[in-house]
Amino acid sequence: MRNRVSFSVIIVVLLFTGAGCKSSKIIVRDENKTVPAQFNGTTSTDSTNTADIKWKTIFSDPYLVSLIDSALVNNQELNIVSQELAITKNEAKAKKGEYLPTAGLKLGAGLDKPGEYTRDGAVEKHLEIQPGKENPEPLGDFMVGGYFSWELDIWKKLRNSKTAAVSRYLASIEGRNFMVTNLVSELAQSYYELIALDNQLDIINQNIQIQTNALDVVKQQKDAARVSQLAVNRFEAQLLNTQNLQYDIRQQIVVTENRINFLVGRFPQRVERNTASFNTMQLDSIFIGVPGQLLANRPDIRQAEQELVAAKLDVKAARANFYPTLSLNANIGFQAINPSVWFNPQSILYNLVGDLIAPLVNRNAIKAAYGSASAKQLQSVYKYEQTILNAYTEVVNELADIDNTTKSLTTKSKEVELLNQSVTISNNLFLSARADYMEVLLTQREALQSKMELIEIKLNQLNSKISIYRALGGGWK
Repeated sequence: MRNRVSFSVIIVVLLFTGAGCKSSKIIVRDENKTVPAQFNGTTSTDSTNTADIKWKTIFSDPYLVSLIDSALVNNQELNIVSQELAITKNEAKAKKGEYLPTAGLKLGAGLDKPGEYTRDGAVEKHLEIQPGKENPEPLGDFMVGGYFSWELDIWKKLRNSKTAAVSRYLASIEGRNFMVTNLVSELAQSYYELIALDNQLDIINQNIQIQTNALDVVKQQKDAARVSQLAVNRFEAQLLNTQNLQYDIRQQIVVTENRINFLVGRFPQRVERNTASFNTMQLDSIFIGVPGQLLANRPDIRQAEQELVAAKLDVKAARANFYPTLSLNANIGFQAINPSVWFNPQSILYNLVGDLIAPLVNRNAIKAAYGSASAKQLQSVYKYEQTILNAYTEVVNELADIDNTTKSLTTKSKEVELLNQSVTISNNLFLSARADYMEVLLTQREALQSKMELIEIKLNQLNSKISIYRALGGGWK
């Protein structure tokens, strides 16, 4: 008889296990972590990387450093992400508790009065708890004891779920780091844009003064009958056109200041800055290292990698749902109709139950969950590869931008120098009646436009410095 029971148990276990093993087979694609050995157009194998430099060293302007420090404390979006980080951490703790045993104490009290014409009522009516004494109505039910439950993680389903939650927590940390990188980058670019606008406004004001003086000269020549009213009108029209340019610049200054204030987490106010330093800012040497360093330096790549790890573990946890689960439940304590006899040996109760459960039929929900987990794992693979590709492409683009803006700045500086000379020459020629007033107007307009473009190119050069720093993975350390 004992052999028959053992054999029956083995058959049941094998049946349950076999039923679980028939899980859907879904192809899992491994990620491609390879990157080119070098960036396009470079031959250096030096591992020195600008991304390893802290942002306070990269940005030496004290006003900008103060703004970034304030933003890292007060930026609302960053603080929202920090709270999401805390939520993810707590979820990981909750997952950890799922595969550990659960134990506790419980205390219960109640009254029970069944109807006389029920089974319990008939039994109670004819049963004397104490001989010669009528049973109390209603009967009390008092219990104190402990309980224990534990799902044995045979197939590591719960452990994989816990590890996946930890990976998502690590991914959220990297997500916050990536936000810090973008915040530092956006603040620096906005700050440089603000002082560039200040310099453009200064140039406009300088040209307004130059054109005002030229208009006075033309009016004097008109009084001397050397030019007509047409020349006066043309000079005055150009002056009005230049004066009108300042209002658009002033509006851009307001918008840029308020964008900075928003990033810093404060209401609109004047942003302190060092406008005079704009033209003297130099582009420091950029060390790009090797492409493989992007995998370690870029927070978005590290985030995608942790999300991929979590997705793979989710697939394993979903596969484990096809297999039987074994759980243990136990209770021990004292139960009686009166607390005064709680701790009598006759009041002791205990039980121990083991459950083996496995899906046999209608497993479509489990198959669907497994299929979704596998699809999400493939999504994570593609996202990881896309993030690496995007990071590499950003670095290549920014390298080209630095090279082109530096060359453009050199040629535009020469153009501005020549046009400044031309303004002086045309004014002298006009005063000596050797040049037409249209040449003066055209030269002044070209000189103003070239100066404005020079500032824009200088701004692009500074922004390219920020962008390559961000693209290499700097700014969050």
